[in-house]
Amino acid sequence: MTMVLGKSGRPGRSALVVGELGELDGPLAGVVELPHRMLWLPAEDRRFDLADDYDRARMYEIVLREAVHYAELRTFLNARLLRDLWVDLFLPRGVRAAWEQRHPDLTGVRAGV
Repeated sequence: MTMVLGKSGRPGRSALVVGELGELDGPLAGVVELPHRMLWLPAEDRRFDLADDYDRARMYEIVLREAVHYAELRTFLNARLLRDLWVDLFLPRGVRAAWEQRHPDLTGVRAGV
């Protein structure tokens, strides 16, 4: 597990990055409900259907931006889905830079590339 300092995820917070992508063994399918701490909305609006492209990307963006515990990254993210989504995610520059610094194989990853 690694926290990359100096790469801002949000003002005043460093980006949280796992040491190995293999640690990310979250769900590949189904509906995931994020905790209220990550998204201050009613429970029904914190649910993301991983079969839906928009929901899946939005959930990953939220988790990558808002996670403050490694367990949150491991619980909600899956390495395979992260690789599939990476280049299309809208992330703060600091978050993207921190993850790509630790996991350079994410840089430029796109299906078929």
